[in-house]
Amino acid sequence: MPYYVYVLASGRRGTLYTGVTNDLVKRVYEHRNDLVPGFTSKYDAHRLVWFEIHDDVSEAIAKEKRMKRWRRLWKVELIEQQNEDWHDLWPGIAQR
Repeated sequence: MPYYVYVLASGRRGTLYTGVTNDLVKRVYEHRNDLVPGFTSKYDAHRLVWFEIHDDVSEAIAKEKRMKRWRRLWKVELIEQQNEDWHDLWPGIAQR
């Protein structure tokens, strides 16, 4: 079973949220539709800008925890390595 570490943003270089899940489509849908009260609904962080797939849940959780301790600049650089223009990746995964 795949596990995903993901980053949501409120906009280009906006507020960032890092999370982990085993169902990326469902989890991002929940965030986008404010079905999850909390940070993402409060700061309008609904744009999926980065994700990474892991085979091991422990590895995915460890990566999420490391990223939550990262400086913001490091997260921005990680996102822009794969998604320079901060496109919303949701349309590409919603079709799965």
